[in-house]
Formats: sequence, C-alpha cells, structure tokens
Amino acid sequence: MGIYRIALVGIYLGAAAIFVTLHVLEAPYGRFARSGWGPTLRARWAWLLMELPSAVSMFVMAGTGELADPVAVVFLAAWQAHYLYRSLIYPFLLPAGSVKNMPLVLAGIAVVFNVANGFANGYHFFHGPGAYGREWLADPRFIAGMLLFAGGAALHLASDRTLRRLRSSADRSYRIPHGGAFRWVSCPNYLGEIIEWCGFALAAWSPAALGFALFTIANLLPRARSHHRWYRATFPDYPRRRRALIPGVL
Repeated sequence: MGIYRIALVGIYLGAAAIFVTLHVLEAPYGRFARSGWGPTLRARWAWLLMELPSAVSMFVMAGTGELADPVAVVFLAAWQAHYLYRSLIYPFLLPAGSVKNMPLVLAGIAVVFNVANGFANGYHFFHGPGAYGREWLADPRFIAGMLLFAGGAALHLASDRTLRRLRSSADRSYRIPHGGAFRWVSCPNYLGEIIEWCGFALAAWSPAALGFALFTIANLLPRARSHHRWYRATFPDYPRRRRALIPGVL
C-alpha cells in the first residue's frame, strides 16, 4: 500500500510538472527534435522501450493478484490493447526514415512514468481492498466510460493512419493533414487519446485512473498547441478555422 501511494502521488505531481514544463519548451522529439539532449534512439525502438513497460507492469500486477473480478479483466484487456498497439504495432507501422530519433533521456523518463502508472492502476484493479463486482458492468459510469474509451481509441487509430499516409511517400516533408477529424482540429490523434483515458477514468472510478487521465491531458494539450502553432507558422494556407485540440474551442 505504501508503494501504491508513492506511485499515485508521483503520477499527480508528474502531471503538474509536465504541464508547466511543456508550456516553457517543446518536448524534443518528432518535428521538434533538436540536438543538445544527449544520446538518441531510433524512434521505433524508443516507442517500444517507452510504452511496453506499461503493458508489462499491468500484466505483472494482474498475474500476482486476483483475477476473479470480471470488471477488472475488462480493464486489463482495454489497457493491454492500447499499450500493445503503442509498443508493438504503431512503431513498426511508421515509414522507415520518416521519424527523427528520440533522446534517450526522454525515453527513460517515460519508462519511469509508465512503470509507476501501470503499477498503480494494476494495484487498484487486482490488489485493492475490494472488487468491483458484476453489478459494475451495468453502472452508467462504466458503460459511458467504456464507450468513450472505444470512441477515443477509434479516433486515435484513424488519425494515426492519416498521418502515416502523409509520410509514406518518397517525399518525407511535412504536409497539411486533411480528412476525418483533421477537418476541425490539428491533433485529433491526441484528442482521441485524451478521450480514451478520460473514459477509462470514468469507467474505473479510481484515483489511479483519474491521475492517468490528468497526466494525459497535461502532456498532450500543450503538445497539441505547439503543433498547431507550428502548422500555422509553416503553412500560410493552413485552415484558419481549424483549432488545436477541441473543435471550435481550443
């Protein structure tokens, strides 16, 4: 329980820290990659290194805990589906040579967070003081949350596919994405991921899941705003009515 509380506090403090930090500087990967951050890794191996620990730590918590609660098993399946995509599928769908290397220090920070996050959420699901029980499957919070999770995942996947297609040709230069939710926002992939984890937090109704949702917002909202500014500065014909993250709002 003591380690769980430490991990939980770390997630909330990490959310606050990253929100402030990303309003001061852009995280140095992708289009904002730059020198001065030490050794780097190829992007696909960096994504694998960063994201797989979350799946592994959740799996370890499930394997060492109580698997009798069907609701916890649903959360486990949703979690693993997301992170196995992010670690074992997404990196290897990236067109070769289309993504810049990532600083090793950045990947290391992400590993620490993902281990703590997988542990905290897994502890709540499989080692917590009480199971959800089958009645939670009919709770409006669970139903609405899982629908949001599924919708966010669909938006995330579709937007990732659009971005990959832009970089899959011989021309590796950045271009303006069009179609789908790109009609309204610059970063629907980030919006989809935020919706996913906000839905997960609603369905799980736990401090660990809420902390992760807040961390996701703290990380991706400033990143989306940076991308939006970059698009507008780079492309004079960038759609003026398009917003960064939330249609018509932000």
